[in-house]
Amino acid sequence: MKSRKEEKILINVFGSKVGQEEINHVTESIHNQWMGMGPNVKAFESLMAKRLGADRFLLVDSGSNGLYLAVKLLDLEPGSEVILPSLTWVSCAQAILLAGCVPICADVDIDTQNITADTIMPYITDKTAAIMVVHYGGLSVDMDPIKELGYPIIEDACHAIDSKYKGTACGLIGDVGVYSFDAVKNLAVGEGGGVLSRHPEYMERATLLRYCGIGKSGFEASTHGKERWWEYNIVEPFIKMCPSDIAAGIGLGQLEKLDELQNYRKKIWDIYQSEFSRDSGVCANIKTPVNANETRGDGHSYFTYFIRIPSRDAVAKYLYEKGIYTTLRYHPLHRNKLYMPYQHGEPLPNCDELNETGLNIPLHPGLTMGDVDFIVETIKGCELLK
Repeated sequence: MKSRKEEKILINVFGSKVGQEEINHVTESIHNQWMGMGPNVKAFESLMAKRLGADRFLLVDSGSNGLYLAVKLLDLEPGSEVILPSLTWVSCAQAILLAGCVPICADVDIDTQNITADTIMPYITDKTAAIMVVHYGGLSVDMDPIKELGYPIIEDACHAIDSKYKGTACGLIGDVGVYSFDAVKNLAVGEGGGVLSRHPEYMERATLLRYCGIGKSGFEASTHGKERWWEYNIVEPFIKMCPSDIAAGIGLGQLEKLDELQNYRKKIWDIYQSEFSRDSGVCANIKTPVNANETRGDGHSYFTYFIRIPSRDAVAKYLYEKGIYTTLRYHPLHRNKLYMPYQHGEPLPNCDELNETGLNIPLHPGLTMGDVDFIVETIKGCELLK
């Protein structure tokens, strides 16, 4: 009998689930000739704001651009330092660097993979201007101690579409929140992102910046009776980050079934937590991820399932040969040559350990229960973990 690898059937580590709901909205956009930013964008923004408990939500063309926009909204002095976790996607550091600031990588908590006030404090200097937190995997950062440090906070909530901290949506706790809707996120539109803030002035400015810093488009000006409506005022120079109605239409379809998708993710999460628990007596060498603290009102988004294991590289290869694709999200930034010159030189022992022991295994709504059973039994059968 051929293995999954021999048959080239590989279970992906990340994925999404789209269907008729998304097709219906995209078809409507095409029929209505709305290819660019139009009514679907406004509808999506309205529904997202309501879901998150925000006054406004701004859709942009990617989460990466949303991070850059967030840094620019803070108006930081050129050369000032922004502290962020080393265990995160490169867009976080690149947004800081491209905005003229310096990314300073901090360590993370070994169990939550999140930055904390304690891991931040060794990197605070007189050049520190802001902090960027990342709600890794959908588990909320412990925000109150970080807020007490007194710096503006950007929340990377790209894994945290449904995550909460003490009952408040992640993204609304700091000063600016950023979301991602790329092809493998909990809410997937292909490419897309979102920005929100509890500060109205930030949202006003973000709305202007999204369209090249133009105060009003010619069409908007004409509807208000302005003569020579094709003349426009550029508020400040900025790149274009406008989303399309096609992407927003996919997002509307995703929103219609997001609760269902999230419940399915949680079902897989709960199976893994049970099957890989040390109490099970089978996988004593697997360190499972932390659940959300529901007693204080926290909520998880279950974006990814991150385990810590010995012989990680060998286990990853074993699983790949069995037809299960795994990965490490993320290769720590402080180990990347591009960002090494910006670091203070302090060791990041937890990130270094996670770099050698961490592994993301498949968790997404595209998995069947048969896939999940196969993943569980394959991992439990791995001699390297016994």
